[in-house]
Amino acid sequence: MPAIVLVLLLLAASPLPGAPQNQPDERLAASFLAFYNLDYDTAIAGFEAAAAADPGSAELQNHVAQGLLYRELYRNGSLETQLVSGNNSFLRRAKVEPQPDVEKKFFTAIDRSLAISRAKLARNSKDTAAMHASGVAHGLRGNYNFLVRKAWKDALSDATEARKIDARVLELDPSFIDAKMIPGLHDYIVGSLSWTYRTLGFLAGFHGDRARGLKTIEEVYHSGRTNRVDAQILLCVLYRREGHPKLALPLLEDLIRLYPQNYLFRFEQAQMYSLLGERTKAIGVMDELTQLKQSGVPGFDRVPWEKIWFQKGNFLFWFNDLDRSLENLKKVTATPRQVKELDLNTGVLAYMRQGQIYDLKNQHELAVKQYELAINFAPEAEAARESRHYISTPYDRNSKWRP
Repeated sequence: MPAIVLVLLLLAASPLPGAPQNQPDERLAASFLAFYNLDYDTAIAGFEAAAAADPGSAELQNHVAQGLLYRELYRNGSLETQLVSGNNSFLRRAKVEPQPDVEKKFFTAIDRSLAISRAKLARNSKDTAAMHASGVAHGLRGNYNFLVRKAWKDALSDATEARKIDARVLELDPSFIDAKMIPGLHDYIVGSLSWTYRTLGFLAGFHGDRARGLKTIEEVYHSGRTNRVDAQILLCVLYRREGHPKLALPLLEDLIRLYPQNYLFRFEQAQMYSLLGERTKAIGVMDELTQLKQSGVPGFDRVPWEKIWFQKGNFLFWFNDLDRSLENLKKVTATPRQVKELDLNTGVLAYMRQGQIYDLKNQHELAVKQYELAINFAPEAEAARESRHYISTPYDRNSKWRP
């Protein structure tokens, strides 16, 4: 597993596409439903209203902060797991550029959350709920520093503090199952790191255990209250990385049932079928998505056509249906207006895939033009670096490019 992926997951208090640390409160039910369905504006408005009505809640401030963060990641095309699968790492992507007022709101919510937790802990040093809220706030700030500000040192500091806080929660109350999420994730990731990375200062004395970490997250999924859905989404990511897409499919089917407007779950479902070599089912999921959008089903107006064309083209590329793949990928970059609206992930990979198809068709001159477009579209992306390699060394199915 690439170290970049591990660091990214280490920082996440929840997986991609992610969800807030939800509370079983009927007042917030609509906001959580909107969040999981990618309707971030509605979710944030609900969280802000709830936080204003209950200014002493650190958890509600965390909900506001996470809503703001994930809305920016969504707008930037950064919630698809392909971004951390080795093609287009966050370390080589341009910063997410939120509006100044959005960044101010985020840090204000985090500061309020931490201040509320500190005040509660000053009154009762064993207040595990306040501790856990503090850990979540540190995790969110670490995510922001890593994914948005590219402040690596600050991000790693917050990630480590989040683990330590929840470890203390569990010392005081071993039955606080939801507090096992971050330590379990940290356990899994650090246990997956090479010895070299484990010697980094922020991991001092912590060796991790990959199998134990995965088992812990499974426990949160089966027995947690507030983090159960978060653990379910995270398991989909980890099962995929462990090479067990069959284990992820029933979890995704349940998530799609619960949150039918979250098209990212359907993209992931198609990816799992693709990994299993089940071409008909993978393309079938994308065809169903197309039909939902064409039919005007609520929520699917948010799915850009370019995302659908890209995903379908990408699957067909790996299934070696090159003509149909190229047809779909060309739609993604057909007009300057479309290209202007593409997120970095979709744009750079759409151009690179077209170049690879031309190489497989022994049309290297045409391939070079697409590789150059990929490089110009997102020069810092890993796919741009890969494209530079293919300009001098034409792509074939045996290519083993490494950064």
